[in-house]
Amino acid sequence: MDRQALLCRSIVEDPAITQRELADRLFISLGTVNNLMKECVSAGHIRQTDDGRYEVTPSGLALLEGYRVDGAVFIAAGFGSRFVPLTFETPKGLLEVYGERMIERQIKQLHQVGIRDITIVVGYLKEKFEYLIDRYGVKLLYNPEYFCKNTLATLYHARKLFARKNMYLLSSDNWMRRNMYHTYECGAWYSAVHMPGETSEWCLTYNKKGLITDVHVGGQDTWVMYGPAFFSKAFSERFFPALEQYYHQPGTEQFYWEQVYLELLKGKKGAPDMYVNRQPQDQVYEFENLEELRLFDPRYQTRSDNKAMELVSQVFKVPESKIVHIRCLKAGMTNKSFLFQIDGKHYICRIPGPGTELLIDRTHEKAVYDAVAPLGITERVLYFNGENGYKISEYYEGARTADSESPEDMARCMDLLRRFHRSGLKVAHSFDLMGQIQFYEGLCLSHGGIPFEDYPEVKTWMTELWDRIQALGRPHILCHIDPVVHNFLILPDGKIRLIDWEYAGMADPLLDIAMCSVYSYYDSGQAAALLQTYLERQPTNEETALVTAFMALSGFLWSLWAIYKSSLGEEFGEYTITMYRYAKNGYRQLANGAFVTFHR
Repeated sequence: MDRQALLCRSIVEDPAITQRELADRLFISLGTVNNLMKECVSAGHIRQTDDGRYEVTPSGLALLEGYRVDGAVFIAAGFGSRFVPLTFETPKGLLEVYGERMIERQIKQLHQVGIRDITIVVGYLKEKFEYLIDRYGVKLLYNPEYFCKNTLATLYHARKLFARKNMYLLSSDNWMRRNMYHTYECGAWYSAVHMPGETSEWCLTYNKKGLITDVHVGGQDTWVMYGPAFFSKAFSERFFPALEQYYHQPGTEQFYWEQVYLELLKGKKGAPDMYVNRQPQDQVYEFENLEELRLFDPRYQTRSDNKAMELVSQVFKVPESKIVHIRCLKAGMTNKSFLFQIDGKHYICRIPGPGTELLIDRTHEKAVYDAVAPLGITERVLYFNGENGYKISEYYEGARTADSESPEDMARCMDLLRRFHRSGLKVAHSFDLMGQIQFYEGLCLSHGGIPFEDYPEVKTWMTELWDRIQALGRPHILCHIDPVVHNFLILPDGKIRLIDWEYAGMADPLLDIAMCSVYSYYDSGQAAALLQTYLERQPTNEETALVTAFMALSGFLWSLWAIYKSSLGEEFGEYTITMYRYAKNGYRQLANGAFVTFHR
């Protein structure tokens, strides 16, 4: 850290500053300040005026020019799971604190010191940041890996912005009470605050000059990494080549960028110089969750301007401050859900994802829940809106999902499914398996196509299977359609519940057996054993063939579903291929002799 430049900067920013104030600001002794003043006078960087004050000379201004900050990069790509349900609608950095959005406050603070070259690295809900381009002249940079990697990858995608520049690296969700940014920065630094007592934060060790010498996770009564950072040209020149190497190493996908710096500190070559920038206790804020934000900004105790929070408040007739211990359960494209607690009891709120109304008819779902309610086999639903799909249900403490590898668990699941199928319940809508296949096929074709080379041939096979099934004229009853083992909850008292009835409708009951088998990745032998457990007798050849045919069609359906979801940014690994193999293998198995069991 160039102390002469720091002294010049301090005088430029506050010509009336005293030596005592300089000592406090630079964390050095009064005697050191006195010697530093003499050095700067001798070097011609400052001079004393007639009234006894000091001013920076053209030489000092020239010295500062090499430390001018070129711009700032904001990290704003992440989801912010600890702030659900607010972040289901709004990125964390765009949440308001005392009526001002956190990222806007920082942008205005940067503008106050003349920094205008600002880039925001976006990902989740990236469109929400677009207005900042017009309002503040910022640029947006998209991180395509925001949903599966951590800030190491974010910084990798922004690496070119730091080349040969002095740049701030900022978090969009920090809140600074006073402006801590400057026109000039005299060396790389990381903001730090003092944490009394035990802490799990990243703790700093540094020498007398403030140079960071070690970073370790967890400590006591220590200074911790907290808030913004500044990368000098010299720091970036050494740091980013190492960051690129770590980015390409397997196993670093969830690394923070700071972990690269930590690894360099501990390595033989050492890390580029970075100094501690100690901040007062009430200066830098990183809100960890909604409850911390409530303590800081009282407005959030009564009004968060979030639809889900307002709904929960209305349903339970409590102020929002009573909704506590909020935790994200699911943040997928079909549904988003969060766990919360009121008066010591836990509940789940489900929020349909955008565009879900095209995939699921919520009025049908509500009709099913209403129909099966007397059976007492579903989760306890406290609120269901058939128009928008919002649902609030009781959370079962200590419950576990069924294990597809446990014969005992699967016997209990089949017992519930059998009792449900024999209930005689009916609804006005059906689950049209082939109609769903055609629907998702259309979505795939309009979103980039279907990548399987032999898709037309396999589609012909599936149509043949469907025609043969239809020719049997089997009766339809109310089915769950989605009896994945994770939808069977086994409660601590031994009772069992079947949840998530989104796809339920009138269909062939053996479709439920096939769906359960496919979701469990069962082979034909395991599926046959499951069918026998469900029937409580030896299945007929026709029943076995039907389950095989339904497994093929189900696999075909879910492979198309996964292709469509992938086109929207979700990744399913081998799932797509596994489902497609069910389609092909099932047809071939039937073609090798079992077709004779289908009578036209």
